[in-house]
Amino acid sequence: MVPLLLVLLLALILFGAGFALKALWWVAVIVLVIWAVGFVARGTNAGGSRGRWYRW
Repeated sequence: MVPLLLVLLLALILFGAGFALKALWWVAVIVLVIWAVGFVARGTNAGGSRGRWYRW
């Protein structure tokens, strides 16, 4: 009974970690797309920093 519970617990932990990693990949892709759109849409203000919407 105990080994079965350990195997089920391990499967649950691995499934949770896999789901969390997949969710983090989606978050990273969304942030990358938002950054790319902001980089392109910030305008032709090459010299000044007033057009920036981020600090770096």
